[in-house]
Amino acid sequence: MLQLQSAIGRLRLAALLEGISYLLFGITMPLKYMMDIPEPNLIVGMIHGLLFVTYSFLALQNIFIHGWNWKNSLMALIASIIPFGTFYADAKLFKPTQQLG
Repeated sequence: MLQLQSAIGRLRLAALLEGISYLLFGITMPLKYMMDIPEPNLIVGMIHGLLFVTYSFLALQNIFIHGWNWKNSLMALIASIIPFGTFYADAKLFKPTQQLG
């Protein structure tokens, strides 16, 4: 369960939303470039950009709060640029960290 009062809980929510918005590009990009329907990509792009910045800020915050080593820190930061990366980082790093706290 996501606990939004903690920094790791907020990161987990941001990771989920950012991952979903990234995957939505798989739908909106073909609409824009193959079917000449740019509007959905514009909306998803703005939302994704905001979620990416939010995720990045929260990842940095949690790196400092939890004192993650360089490997975990890199995983948290790079996860947002790899498809399904935030889901993987949540399962392997964020959720276990939340369960420890």
